[in-house]
Formats: sequence, C-alpha cells, structure tokens
Amino acid sequence: MRIISGLTLFFYTLVFLLIGGLFIVISLNLIPQESITDTLNMIYTTTNIRLILGTTGILLIFISIMVVQITMGKIHREKTIAFENPDGQVTISLTAIEDFIKRALKQLPEVKELRPNVKASKKGITITNRVVLFSDIHIPEITEKIQNIVKTRVQDMLGVEEPIHIRVHVVKIVHKEEASKDPKKEEKTPQFRGSIEYGKY
Repeated sequence: MRIISGLTLFFYTLVFLLIGGLFIVISLNLIPQESITDTLNMIYTTTNIRLILGTTGILLIFISIMVVQITMGKIHREKTIAFENPDGQVTISLTAIEDFIKRALKQLPEVKELRPNVKASKKGITITNRVVLFSDIHIPEITEKIQNIVKTRVQDMLGVEEPIHIRVHVVKIVHKEEASKDPKKEEKTPQFRGSIEYGKY
C-alpha cells in the first residue's frame, strides 16, 4: 500500500509539474503560436497520436477513480474499529467511543470539561483527551486517574487486545468560582416604569 501511495503521489506531482510548466511557458510566450498550431494539426491528422492520447486520458480517469475509492475506503476504516465475531464482522464508530468516554468521566468532580479524540491504526488505539481542570487539584494525580479510567473502560467495552494509548492534554485550569458564574443564568430584577396609583378600583 505504501508503494502504491508513493507511486501515485509521484505520478500526480509529475503531471502537475508538467501542466504548470506548460502554462508558464505559454504565458511567457516562449513557444511561437505557429508551433502550437502545427502541433495541434499534427495531432488531429495523425490517427496513432489521437489513439495514444485517448488511451492516456482513459487511463488517467481510471487511476483517479481508483485513488478516490482507496482514499475514501481508508478514511472510512480510520473512523471505525472492526473485529470478527463468530456470526460476522462488527464495526464500532469512533464517535460512539468518544461519547462513551465523555459519559464515563462526567462524574469526576475534578474535571470541568473533557473532549476525547479517538484514532485507530495498526499500532493500536490512541485516545487524546483535551481537558479543562479545576485549580484545586493535583494535576499528575488527576491525569493518571483519567488515563486509568479511560483505558479500563474502553478495554472492558471493546474487549480488544490491541494496545490502547491514553494521552491527556490540559488546555485550561479554572477556579470553581469562575465556573459557577453563568451570565445566562443570572436572574434579572424586573424594572417597572410609570406611576402606581393606589385606592382606585
């Protein structure tokens, strides 16, 4: 697969370099117009050249379709984890695993916010957790706790033997007083305008 990817990259790079160089040459008027006209006339009048160009065009379209299919298939495989059951193949969306991790760590009082990102490859499963922590905690202790919980829960859920790498990235540390303040939830005192008259019924 790597050899095919390398050849495809080299091929497309070469094609784009040739097309770009041709455009530059034409824009700088380095090729006389008569030469271009003569070349086009020769192509149109020579059957073998037209046959070669047509075959090359079909081959380029076929290669492009194959590259798109391979790329889309690779992206789809990277977004799921698959394993075999006696009754058939089972695939699990990485998004479902991320939602499961969020729910598993929702009850941790030291964590204000957690956003996991799961990636699956041949080397195993890598889970990167971007977390917002409260300030009154011990960071090495809580990050180790997060890693242990995530790894244990995911292993128990998936039942896979592939290595699971847990990364924790602390993006922000906030005070609980700041976290409790929510401008949207603050009640606004109603203000009355105008005069109030008593005794008139």
